Amino acid sequence: MTYAILVEGIHKTYSGGWRKPSKVALKGISLSIDAGETFGFIGPNGAGKSTLIKILIGALLPTAGSASLFDCDVREPEARRGLGFVPENPSLQDFLTPYEILLMGLRLHGLRIGDERKHCMHWLERFDLAAVADSRLRGSSKGMLQRTALAHALAIKPRLLILDEPLSGLDPVGRKDVVDILDEYRQQGGTLFFSSHVLHDVERIADRFGLIHRGQLLTIRSPQELAADQADRYVLRYRGGAPIEGCSEVRPGLFTLDAGAADLPALIARVNSCGGVLQDVKPSVSLETVFFRTISSSDVAGR
Repeated sequence: MTYAILVEGIHKTYSGGWRKPSKVALKGISLSIDAGETFGFIGPNGAGKSTLIKILIGALLPTAGSASLFDCDVREPEARRGLGFVPENPSLQDFLTPYEILLMGLRLHGLRIGDERKHCMHWLERFDLAAVADSRLRGSSKGMLQRTALAHALAIKPRLLILDEPLSGLDPVGRKDVVDILDEYRQQGGTLFFSSHVLHDVERIADRFGLIHRGQLLTIRSPQELAADQADRYVLRYRGGAPIEGCSEVRPGLFTLDAGAADLPALIARVNSCGGVLQDVKPSVSLETVFFRTISSSDVAGR
């Protein structure tokens, strides 16, 4: 079977310098990602996310193990054909314009497009960059550089997108626009591997997610498996009114209650009767709760 990404037993150790110990970044990572799948890669800072991504794009050699993209070893240049990549902090030639950055990408990947200007402008418009398409990047904000890099990655018609913190530096409006574009790419059959600290967005668009901590892949799960863990438990939040028995006050005037699905109607009625205003009702298990529980359990086991 051909996988879009196949990682087998990857280890990475950075050798120490003068009087500095070596650092183990990855400890036997193995995973497989199907073509057309969206995979969210999450973990704390320093967990090893960027190290694995650098190995996948051929920028870093593993100490042991192997990795391939569509059955091509990542050490081979051919593995990067049709690969769109955006690092956390894109380093773009600031003497070029966004249009020239996209045009350069088309040429480097050998794409033959009848109207290159029209094609590039389409993606610049999608990322709200049309007005500055012909302005040099020097002095641009981090958000503008991020959007230019993302437009560049999608303009090459990638079969695989690898994105390291693609939402970094974007304001809430820009983040929503990018998530919508990535979701559209996913729906059209593209393969997406991305790391992110924005767990809500991972939960929204990922088919599966992997949690890495201290160089070890602790779990790989799907939203369906996450939903199965909810066991009909919900968290109800309300503002104002009197405290209800069993509630917790998370901050002045804001209360939460943990309840089963069958108890929700009665609790909502009690909130109304005590003068409270229902704010929301959410499943008690989310990607955020899994994130903290898994890392906490791993830390306890490692002591």
